[in-house]
Amino acid sequence: MSATRVQVVPGGPVLVSGPVRIEMPNGEVVESDRFMVAICTCRRSEKYPLCDTSHRRCRNLGRRAASPARSATTSDPAPTTP
Repeated sequence: MSATRVQVVPGGPVLVSGPVRIEMPNGEVVESDRFMVAICTCRRSEKYPLCDTSHRRCRNLGRRAASPARSATTSDPAPTTP
């Protein structure tokens, strides 16, 4: 018997080995015949329930906002006027 492998990626998707059939709460069925399927856990994916790596973009945006030096700099050398 072949065991199905499920791996939870911190801050990312749930990876499931083998073809999968996902039954959504509304009755919709999503199938994938890929050897590895990434299931979205952040709900930002445009292909939900399948992951499209949107969690990476959101994580990177949060990292940029957390850096005060980066948000304080500007590429426009002109002074601002009220």
